[in-house]
Amino acid sequence: MFQRVLIANRGEIALRILRACKLLGLETVGVYSKADTDALHLNFVDHKICVGPPASGESYLNIRNIIGAAEISGADAVHPGYGFLAENEDFASACLENDLVFIGPSPEALAMMGNKARARETMAAAGVPILPGITSQDLDESTALKVADELGFPVLIKASLGGGGKGMRIVNDRQELIKALPLVKAEARHAFGSEEIYLEKFLRRARHVEIQVLGDLHGKVIHLNERECSIQRRNQKLVEEAPSPAVDADLRKRMGEAAVKGAASIGYGSAGTMEFLLDEEGNFYFMEFNARIQVEHPITEMVAGIDIVVEQIKNAMGEPMSLNQEDVGLQGHAIECRINAEDFHRDFLPTPGIIEKWVPPGGPHVRVDTHCYQGFVVSPNYDSLLAKLVVHGGDRAEALRIMRQALQEFVIEGVSTLIPFHLRLLANPDFRAGNYHTRWVEQEMF
Repeated sequence: MFQRVLIANRGEIALRILRACKLLGLETVGVYSKADTDALHLNFVDHKICVGPPASGESYLNIRNIIGAAEISGADAVHPGYGFLAENEDFASACLENDLVFIGPSPEALAMMGNKARARETMAAAGVPILPGITSQDLDESTALKVADELGFPVLIKASLGGGGKGMRIVNDRQELIKALPLVKAEARHAFGSEEIYLEKFLRRARHVEIQVLGDLHGKVIHLNERECSIQRRNQKLVEEAPSPAVDADLRKRMGEAAVKGAASIGYGSAGTMEFLLDEEGNFYFMEFNARIQVEHPITEMVAGIDIVVEQIKNAMGEPMSLNQEDVGLQGHAIECRINAEDFHRDFLPTPGIIEKWVPPGGPHVRVDTHCYQGFVVSPNYDSLLAKLVVHGGDRAEALRIMRQALQEFVIEGVSTLIPFHLRLLANPDFRAGNYHTRWVEQEMF
């Protein structure tokens, strides 16, 4: 058990964690950089500590400073949220070494899933379907060409330690592969400190469908059904919905069982997400496992009626999970639009600045997870996410209508946002019919 939680993050996820802690009667500690002195969550925490300058590497990514803040504040647990140090095994280990509960998976699970090639091999051993390919610490040109010829082009080259869409390249023929191989290795070395890469078959019209899992410290793992995350640009998600328009009851059951099997095989005891690629024939393949809370967790909460962050914290306390698989429902349809400070007319260029007007939408089926307000300074130092606009309807058609109205009501002035993009997306007949894939936005909307 613990009583005081340090929230090792910023933005809307810091507020989300704070609310879950308060619901459980826990005290909270907020950390902030010198660029975030006016952060909204700092108004509600019990204690607050500055952890460094605006640069993430000197503040939110500074393990020594975060651990020091926990010690100074008397925190006995740390919640990392998502991004920053959330999947950093060294940070999880540092928490444990300093008698802090890390509200997340074990360092061993983080290490196993943090290496995408190792995760792929682990899931294959557990019986989770994977795409055909090869993993190698030193994938040379001749081997890569031989494997690509056997698989058939296109193929995908990915950094084993990659994430966030970095360190990956689609190649369509032998010449592209020869050129791309050293480039991906160099990018992987620069971004992740390792040239280890792997190669796998690329699916041209795949969907990105993920399964939310919950595990406790007593060996129990369940799933909370799927989320559809195929509306992306450059591998960055823009819109998510639950359930997926492409998944029926049988496929949902099989994907859920595979996700639980994979998570249980590594002794997973927290909230996490198994990400799959779904092809046009209904075959699904393991892509990666996100060992943390996801940005898009609210849509699962809306259709399942379960507070995922509260469950994650209770699991970290050592409580046996009270939920059983048969308790997990699927009520209606939920959609999330990421409201980023970006100008999609200018290739999604970030637009930092001051929010001069902020009027969020409302209504009984509308949820806005945000850290912003009128006068808030959108910093160029961090992610451009301003808010997650989430709606819930009785079915997908109703959810689309509610989302359109909510977007029209959402007034943000002073910075450009993705609201015009989302309105354009919702008017598209293919999107409305649920006919899209991971490359659809780039191929059909621009």
